Amino acid sequence: MRLNSKGVIMIIVPIKDGKNIDRALKKFKRKFEKTGIIRELRARQAYVKPSDRRREQIKRAIYIQKLQQREE
Repeated sequence: MRLNSKGVIMIIVPIKDGKNIDRALKKFKRKFEKTGIIRELRARQAYVKPSDRRREQIKRAIYIQKLQQREE
């Protein structure tokens, strides 16, 4: 990933001659998912109060903690 002159993230996936285009597409999708753009767009669709956002983070942390305790 690179930033262009306007500060926009550009995802570059080099493809060698004779290589499978499906692999390059899969690599592109993986890199795009890591940027978190879709997640951010979905989060911006509706305003969420800071207190609600914190409450969700706490709920998620409790859930993850319970899962980790079950594994032990």
